[in-house]
Amino acid sequence: MPRFVTASRPTSAQHQITEFYREEFVKHRRCLQQQRPYYSEGAITDVEAALTRILAELEQLSTKADAPRLVSVLLKKFDVVTGLSAWSDPKHTH
Repeated sequence: MPRFVTASRPTSAQHQITEFYREEFVKHRRCLQQQRPYYSEGAITDVEAALTRILAELEQLSTKADAPRLVSVLLKKFDVVTGLSAWSDPKHTH
């Protein structure tokens, strides 16, 4: 008997991708908070505003055809500020 893909399957996959993106931006937010003493209040406010805007529009952003590329670019830009990629857990390196 042939199997049919239901409409909920892509939605579920899309939801998982969106949640992955959300977690990555939240990690940058946490990292930024830990570095608060090293940045001016204006810089913190600007970056937090950008993160808040992205998180608010993430559902819509994730549906775009070029979402992986766009999100990658955004995450790299936040990484320049937070340095999150340099905070890797030594237990997870090969």
